[in-house]
This record gives sequence, C-alpha cells and structure tokens, in this order.
Amino acid sequence: MKVSEVAALFGADPAALLAANALDFASPGAANRILPAGLLLRVPTRCACADGVRKSVSVRYTARPADTLATVADVVFAGLASADQIRSANGLAEADPDALLDAGQILVVPFPCVCLNSTDNNLPAVYLSYVVRVGDTVQSIAATHATTVTDLSNVNAMGSPVVAPGDILAVPLSACASTFPNFASDYGLLVANGTYALTAGNCVECSCGPGDLNLYCTPASLGTSCSSMQCSNSSLMLGNVTTQPTSGGCGVSSCNYAGFVNGSITTSLSSGLQPTCPGKYSVFFPFSPLYN
Repeated sequence: MKVSEVAALFGADPAALLAANALDFASPGAANRILPAGLLLRVPTRCACADGVRKSVSVRYTARPADTLATVADVVFAGLASADQIRSANGLAEADPDALLDAGQILVVPFPCVCLNSTDNNLPAVYLSYVVRVGDTVQSIAATHATTVTDLSNVNAMGSPVVAPGDILAVPLSACASTFPNFASDYGLLVANGTYALTAGNCVECSCGPGDLNLYCTPASLGTSCSSMQCSNSSLMLGNVTTQPTSGGCGVSSCNYAGFVNGSITTSLSSGLQPTCPGKYSVFFPFSPLYN
C-alpha cells in the first residue's frame, strides 16, 4: 500500500503518518511511496477522553468485494478492532463474521484509545495501541519500544506480565513535551522520542531526540505559504543559534518556536551563557537525524 492509502484508511494526514514513523515527508512523491508488506507503522490519532473515560475513536470504511467482518477486522485493520466490535458498532446483531459484505457498504470501525488518569506518573508520553503478535512477550514488547515491563504492567493494569496474540496493549513511548501557551492551537503538542511532528499548518517541524527529550523546532521544508519565522528585535530566524565567545564563557542566543497563534507563527528569543561554544561556526542549526 501507499502511504496515502494507509493514511486514508485511518483518516490520518499522510505527512503526519510519515512524521510519526520518522520518514522524510519532504522527498518528492513521499505520500505515494509504496510501503513494504508487514511493516509495523505508527498511525497518529487523538484519543477522545472525558473525565478519564475513553470514547471510541473510529473511522468509516467502505467494504470491497470479498470483504467480511472477519477480514476487515483481522486483515484490513490488523486486529485493532474485532469482528464483534465492528458488528456492534454498526448494529449488525445477527451478522455472520464470515459472511460476505455488500460491496460499497459503509462500516464504522472503532479503535482502541487510552485514558490514563495519572497512571503514567504524569511523565510526558505518547501511547501506542499495540496488537500482540505470535511470539511476542511482555519483555520483547518492552525492549522493542524502549520501555519497561513494570511500566507496561502498570499502564495496562496487568496482574501478571503475560500476553496472548490478539491482545491490545497500551505502550508508553517517551516523548518531548511542548511549553506553548494554552491559547496556541498546538498547545499540548507531544512528540514521541526519535520522531517528529508537523505543526503551524505544516510550516514548522518539531523533533524529539533521539539523544535527549528536548523539543527542537525548525522551519519545515514543504514549500507552503508560511508566516514570518523571524524573532522580534533580532536577525535570527526560527531554529538559528548564534554564539559569541566572551571572557566568562560563550554567549548563546537562539530563536525558538513558541506556538501557532491566530494563524501566525510565534517565536521567542532566548540568551544564555555556556562554559564553551559548541563549534567554530557563528551560526548553526540543530541536527535532526530523523530522515531515511
């Protein structure tokens, strides 16, 4: 399948899907890239939670010839929803999961969602709804996603660290938290470690790690029409850093992203003193080794 086809299946933005998997969204034809079969993809969506109670996150799917409830659940959506859940969501009380669906029939497909009520110890995290596969163990899942068995057990309220194929686990992924003001449209932005996110109308790219959990935001290379990214009272543009050796160390000034407010990119200029300068150049950009 193409990136755009997977995105359409889940009602996601192709650029956001590429970003969530640390793939280069700016390369020519990125949305039409054909993905290898069996590739594990992270599909970004937002959970609907009210007072700690999850609401169903769902998409609409148009049945194709030879589709059944079972194949839609297990093949098309890789077990993220069961045939019984799809049947219930569509009021198909007596439907046989192996009976052919009418081509063109519209189905509501519900997906798992996580509301944690501080069971994450209030640490910044993005949560992955992971379908357990044959051969998986809690230990192997934790190792693959750079978390711990203890965290997996706590988040999923597991009495014992045992899973079976088809189980769905909420996997906490360490993340970088933004500090944008609450009146910014991207307030609360979280970016999973080792990935990036697009914001401000795809004009700004904010990356997380992998070396640390600090959020680094720079202009995105999409060529779209974007508002000014220059810091006020400065010649610096978003993402620029200048250094100035002094007798007391190195004076560092940087132009930082401060949120998307009323359709405009806001920035802030910060200055500080470090023991040494980072390099011989007076202007440098944060390095982001995220692209394949």
